[in-house]
Amino acid sequence: MGMTSREIVKAVVRFNPKERIAYDFPGEFGSDFAWAGPNPSPDVRSNYKNTNCDEWGARWENIGICQLGEVKEFPLLDWADLPKLNIPDIKRPDRWAHIGRAREEAGDKFLMGNGISIYERVHFIRSLENTWIDIHENPDKLCWLLDLLVEMNLYCIERYKEIGADGYIFCDDWGLQDRLMIAPDSWRKFWKPRYATIYKAAREANLITMLHSCGYITDILDDLIEIGLDVIHMDQQVNMGLETLGKRFAGRITFFSPVDIQLVLPRGDLDEIRAYCRAMYDNLWRNGGFIPRWYSDPVGAGISKKAGETSYREFLRIGAEIMKGK
Repeated sequence: MGMTSREIVKAVVRFNPKERIAYDFPGEFGSDFAWAGPNPSPDVRSNYKNTNCDEWGARWENIGICQLGEVKEFPLLDWADLPKLNIPDIKRPDRWAHIGRAREEAGDKFLMGNGISIYERVHFIRSLENTWIDIHENPDKLCWLLDLLVEMNLYCIERYKEIGADGYIFCDDWGLQDRLMIAPDSWRKFWKPRYATIYKAAREANLITMLHSCGYITDILDDLIEIGLDVIHMDQQVNMGLETLGKRFAGRITFFSPVDIQLVLPRGDLDEIRAYCRAMYDNLWRNGGFIPRWYSDPVGAGISKKAGETSYREFLRIGAEIMKGK
């Protein structure tokens, strides 16, 4: 009897692949992954064309051609309004009423539990500018908010441990095009120890740790590996360089990535897309450590159906070739 999807993913993440590569593609192309999370999630982002508010009171707008909107009105621009801030109750029973069925519904797939962002959610509440100012002028208040979000994540991890989930992920985009949004030393002072707390709890719950983070993040990848991050989910690579990512990090962390969604998948011709698929394996695969995937909002990123499907087929073809050669 062959290995299950759960076993396949874990083997690739542990740099010991057996029967085949792991992958995450839509529809007929197949996926080894299933996803679960609180419903409603306190970390939900707008996916509606018109205006709406999330549980924290952030008012979102979406122009209607992509899955994610942006915050237009922030619920806590002034710390004096903290008593008015609506803080969602992560333990509210109805959020988790369905979670007991998640393992059964996932079957033998790798079940990934969704958590709560601890950078993006801060600036959804405070705004980016105020978040950056808080690092220098309101560090105690910033720490209070960060610790609140950490506690929410720790509760989520408890629930996923109960149902036998396999992994834990949340989203924090940290990068601009060519640098981190904040000074790396500030990240290490405020965010690194809190990521470490979350990853420690996740690993103790036997959950593989995953972070989605786009932009230029090479300045903190060593730190994330150090504190227990197993998988980095990045949709861009060209701005950091595939060769650089491979030389510095391949074999130390698993990359969970599509073809670069900024410069290659929406703009390249089919031969360029195929060549980039090969380059990703050449640079990131070290007897495991790379899981190809799709970009889940192709319309929003300007990715044609043909371009996406070309990448899925090429990833599968190269993966089969690599495993055949083992």
